[in-house]
Amino acid sequence: MMICLGAQLQLVYPDSYACTDNGDVTVTQVHMSDAQKTHFAHMPPPLPPRGKSGRRLARFRAFTFQASILAAIVAALGVFLSLVWAGLRSHGIGFSLDFLQQQAGFDISEGLTIAHGPHGLTLAPFNAQQTNAQALVAGLYNTLVVAAISIVLSTIFGVLLGVTRMSKNWVARNWAWGFIELIRNTPLLIQILFWYFAVFLQLPSIAEASIFHGSLILSRQGVFLPWLIATESATTFEWFAASAVVMLVGAGFVRNRRYRYSFGLAAVIMLIAGYAIAGSPFRVDVPVASTFSVSGGAGFSPEMASLIVALSVNTAAFIAEIVRGAVESIEKGQWEAAAALGLGARESLWVIVLPQAVKVILPSLGNQYVSLAKSTSFAIAIGFPDLFNVYGTVANQSGRSLEGILIIMAVYLIMSVSIGGLANAYNRHVIRKGAR
Repeated sequence: MMICLGAQLQLVYPDSYACTDNGDVTVTQVHMSDAQKTHFAHMPPPLPPRGKSGRRLARFRAFTFQASILAAIVAALGVFLSLVWAGLRSHGIGFSLDFLQQQAGFDISEGLTIAHGPHGLTLAPFNAQQTNAQALVAGLYNTLVVAAISIVLSTIFGVLLGVTRMSKNWVARNWAWGFIELIRNTPLLIQILFWYFAVFLQLPSIAEASIFHGSLILSRQGVFLPWLIATESATTFEWFAASAVVMLVGAGFVRNRRYRYSFGLAAVIMLIAGYAIAGSPFRVDVPVASTFSVSGGAGFSPEMASLIVALSVNTAAFIAEIVRGAVESIEKGQWEAAAALGLGARESLWVIVLPQAVKVILPSLGNQYVSLAKSTSFAIAIGFPDLFNVYGTVANQSGRSLEGILIIMAVYLIMSVSIGGLANAYNRHVIRKGAR
């Protein structure tokens, strides 16, 4: 028998052993029976010990393989684009983005675009005298507004729905289960049409609209709610708010937790001081209903309201299942430990279990956000002027459908990658924070 002390024992195919120590290799022959030789003969030869040079070689091979795959993809894409370009030229079709600077010639019912104002570039309502590029910006603005509001609402509603799904109350638990299954197993387009035709268009007119708490107005012309309006002293407050944002961003780069809290406290003090110095930088603008219209406040058209509600409810159903699965993946001992500390079931969930489940929730949550942002394109079914809907009008007016669809694809790609990147960055932050 051979013994290797302080060294690495390795089988050398087929009937010998080797001791490796500090680069020295000693091979010793051993006697084996025919059965043992037959057994070892069918075994693959062992890999040589991997040192620094072996690891470098493995990394080089992996890099070379990935670079080769990337080069092949780029080459295939280049060949495809060249064939498309040749096909377009053979049919006398040119590729040009000049249509973006042409006058649009159509109006958009809602949405803001970038326009030249007295003090430079500003956001202003779109009109028919502006360019096709500004029309697409107005559509993008509507898409981003719907996506942002829906992401916030779906997250809040989804977490609450997921917690209700695990409730000990039989009625609440089964109601949540039935609601989730109904939403998840029906098409999103059907849900959008339901909220639009069966709910919002069935509301009373403005003259007979329901007014809640004297400020929230629900009518078939839209949903109107109070909004904050900047006053003349808002400029002073904006400087203090910008300084507070800089402090909060800087706090993210501070490792010491005490200093980080100091930065956050300084930001809060900066906001309070700015509000006190500016006086009243904002005022509440309450909507007032007349016979045929509403003045003041913020208004959402029935198309936008239907789209926001449908996207929020649909995504919330999927988020609820993500939350439920993440909470159930936490070890039962965490619940028992929380109970041993005297915490009730509700406190145990919100204080102990749910924060631990965040690491499981975040990756899937990012995918749901990306899916929600792309699903805003269903707005064309109810006539809401989102990016995809405006693109269709621009393409019909200019005849540049190829250039337009490439622009739309690029915008949706950038939007999806940005949302996914932010979700992944926050996920890495949570993992690093948990590791510390």
